[in-house]
Amino acid sequence: MELKLLMGSTNSRFLLLVSSITTLLLFTSLPSVTCSVSYDKKAIIVNGQRRILISGSIHYPRSVPEMWPDLIQKAKDGGLDVIQTYVFWNGHEPSPGKYYFEGRYDLVRFIKLIKQAGLYVHLRIGPYACAEWNFGGFPVWLKYVPGISFRTDNEPFKAAMAGFTKKIVEMMKAEELFETQGGPIILSQIENEYGPVEWEIGAPGRAYTEWAAKMAVDLGTGVPWIMCKQDDAPDPIINTCNGFYCDYFSPNKDYKPKMWTEAWTGWFTGFGGPVPHRPVEDMAFSVAKFIQKGGSFINYYMYHGGTNFGRTAGGPFIATSYDYDAPIDEYGLVRQPKWGHLKDLHRAIKMCESALVSADPTVTSLGNYQESHVFESKSGACAAFLANYDSKYFVKVAFRGMHYNLPPWSISILPDCKNTVFNTARVAVQTSQMIMTPVNSDGFSWVTYNEETASYNDDSMTVDGLLEQINVTRDVTDYLWYTTDVTIDPDEGFLKKGEYPVLSVLSAGHALHVFINGELSGTVYGSLDNPKLTFTGNVNLRAGNNKISVLSIAVGLPNVGTHFETWNAGVLGPVMLNGLNEGRRDLSWQKWSYKVGLKGEALQLHSLSGSSSVEWASLIAQKQPLTWYKTIFSAPAGNEPLALDMGSMGKGQIWINGQSIGRYWPAYKAYGTCDECSYSGTYTEKKCQTNCGEASQRWYHVPRSWLYPTGNLLVLFEEWGGDPTGISLVKRTVGSVCADVSEWQPTLKKWHIKAYGKPEMPQRPKAHLWCANGQKISSIKFASFGTPEGVCGSFQEGSCHAHKSYDAFEKNCIGQQWCSVTISPEVFGGDPCPNVMKKLAVEAICQ
Repeated sequence: MELKLLMGSTNSRFLLLVSSITTLLLFTSLPSVTCSVSYDKKAIIVNGQRRILISGSIHYPRSVPEMWPDLIQKAKDGGLDVIQTYVFWNGHEPSPGKYYFEGRYDLVRFIKLIKQAGLYVHLRIGPYACAEWNFGGFPVWLKYVPGISFRTDNEPFKAAMAGFTKKIVEMMKAEELFETQGGPIILSQIENEYGPVEWEIGAPGRAYTEWAAKMAVDLGTGVPWIMCKQDDAPDPIINTCNGFYCDYFSPNKDYKPKMWTEAWTGWFTGFGGPVPHRPVEDMAFSVAKFIQKGGSFINYYMYHGGTNFGRTAGGPFIATSYDYDAPIDEYGLVRQPKWGHLKDLHRAIKMCESALVSADPTVTSLGNYQESHVFESKSGACAAFLANYDSKYFVKVAFRGMHYNLPPWSISILPDCKNTVFNTARVAVQTSQMIMTPVNSDGFSWVTYNEETASYNDDSMTVDGLLEQINVTRDVTDYLWYTTDVTIDPDEGFLKKGEYPVLSVLSAGHALHVFINGELSGTVYGSLDNPKLTFTGNVNLRAGNNKISVLSIAVGLPNVGTHFETWNAGVLGPVMLNGLNEGRRDLSWQKWSYKVGLKGEALQLHSLSGSSSVEWASLIAQKQPLTWYKTIFSAPAGNEPLALDMGSMGKGQIWINGQSIGRYWPAYKAYGTCDECSYSGTYTEKKCQTNCGEASQRWYHVPRSWLYPTGNLLVLFEEWGGDPTGISLVKRTVGSVCADVSEWQPTLKKWHIKAYGKPEMPQRPKAHLWCANGQKISSIKFASFGTPEGVCGSFQEGSCHAHKSYDAFEKNCIGQQWCSVTISPEVFGGDPCPNVMKKLAVEAICQ
């Protein structure tokens, strides 16, 4: 609780004593430090001031250090106060006691860049992350600590978890990065979304929660700790909410602030799944609704999603792209209108801050599905939120003697309880249509190397029975060969009939290829919803000895659930051969040989030295499974983000100059429902999907900082047999920009308070269009003032259209990088339909 001076009665003095003790308990291990971060029921308090804090998740390993300053600046320009990140245990401690804090894992550098930008940090140490990250962020070696049981009241696990948490806290202290030391870290998190796990395992889970909370507080960071999705978070830990909506949430004590640690801006993409999108109107609506219910801290998850480089994607079946439909896209470019509309929302909220942190809202019904939330402070500040929860209909509401038009599923913000400066459903910023343009029109010149299709004799292991994959590979590779011999008697009936026996292989996942005597016999793979799989197929066996080789392929380890130490992958059996004279033969318990990884991996073909150690052949036109491809290329001019168009390939992995881009799998087409999308109504991850019937991910981000001017080595390993001649290097640029603005759109730019709080009369809004740096507006694809329909990229004229709609844009915008046009009937040749609320829709081509 906030410490306040209470005078007078004995009760007041008692309350002062209790409040003082509570505050001191929060930081018992730093008695000599004057705490500058605390909290009360209204907000986080920084240097004595309650703050409405806007935060965004940017995960440092999901981009490259060269991108960090720009990402942080764009977050600041978007109205953020805080950057939130997990700390990724498996990236920092790849083997016990061996730490790594360089390159994409240079956590200190990332935090210092945030400090330089003047922003705060919320450090989610966890150290369990989930985050669609491989093994939830746990190092795989942890699974093999004797006696361990993950995330419960288990001494081996608690010792390892406490050790890593202490390592991170001491590092932050040594660099003076906590706010109480003059640094930017104002909040820390211990554990992550543990509440559902605790509920499932019962008493050991509750004991673990108590232990984790005490362990964290005893580290003496001087800043508050939080636990998300943890209703029983022990004092002084703050429990917080994650989800698409959190307005319903209340903390477990009335002296804790209402915090939203993950406001989901979209959803992750899985191989085989559609690409999710969350309309910005609904995103803004959910945030405004949270604020009007007394919320004071919002974190967008993600603000920049980035890329699951290497083998960091979990799931399994999580795609390499972690774009998340975030305000800053995977490539580091702002996504419009999401970035700009949320920026306007943040400015509107900040206008209300003094009232929001000083008073509880007064809620008044304005209709069946409408209400107002009014905050009035003793100093005279007043802010109002007018909400329309109807998902279908516009309404006009009366509020304090005035009338306000509210679109469906929207909230209007009135920082002076009179003038609307922002409505969540009225987007005043432009929409940018991004395009991927090839930059190497001649393609690549490829050479190939064929991977061996069976286990070799050297460095292999032979045992009786089937072994679980992760126990054998320790997750150093996606690949494990299972090989066994099968002897077929010449008198087998299927040989005489010209038939084939049937082989069935049951696997815990995630994909596998079956080879008979070195020839591919079949392929099978699981899905995000069901990673387990069964191969069933006819196999061409000959009389005598036959070699059956199964290449089992992992696609990321699970990142969520209980009992991580028991999770498995690979061929667990049974493996059965049907159609023999004996009927069915069980191969599960005979001798199997195991080979970890590929020969190309052992030779390090992805590296410059390794790729030079073998003879590469000229490209063969036919599609060939288990093939390595290599080419050398020069970096294109310019600074636009780059990607590889892998649409012609099957499944595999990519390396550039020895750095792993990650897994590709464009042959896995998205299954699901991709209907028309309306922003109104409750959002779920299954709403507003695209790419059904297409590749879940076609383009793969290539960081420019990984490239040299010339002589760049690109290596692929193709599992299925794609066509590399179809691969191209592309740049991501703005193709067209759109504005879709109502003629009386509330905007922050046209409204401010004069002296004594008297508002100016609002001016006509403007349509603003911007192309990217180096581009200019070359033509106007569409323009209509009236009642246009559709969305950016597919606008159409409505029943009302001003015939001079194009004129003003062609006059003011062609040849310019940016332009603006006032939305007024006289600009477009007069009012095309008097007494009708009109809007302007325009799309301009950028080149």
